[in-house]
Amino acid sequence: MKIYGIKNCDTMKKAFAALDARKVAYEFHDYKKDGVPPGKLQEWAKRVGWEKLANTRGPTWRNIPDREKVGLTEARALALLERYPSAIRRPILEDGPKLRVGFEPVEYAQL
Repeated sequence: MKIYGIKNCDTMKKAFAALDARKVAYEFHDYKKDGVPPGKLQEWAKRVGWEKLANTRGPTWRNIPDREKVGLTEARALALLERYPSAIRRPILEDGPKLRVGFEPVEYAQL
């Protein structure tokens, strides 16, 4: 199991606590510090859609200039998320064939 996000994010802390409480082993990838692994955003977008990956309510997305967000296509949106990794919804949890985007306590309780 691998979890992607930003270490100091409050939502990530909740996800870590939920995984740790259930003694679920996981590997953490901080995409703010280490970047997004090549091809990951495209892979995730194929599975869940780029709209689910973008945290459009967060301050990072809101601070991206509007001219960069006009007429978004998947390719342009993924390029923005790669350039602004803090705008990627957190956490992203790869659990074998399953991909979970965002923290849902009920889902994590079932892990």
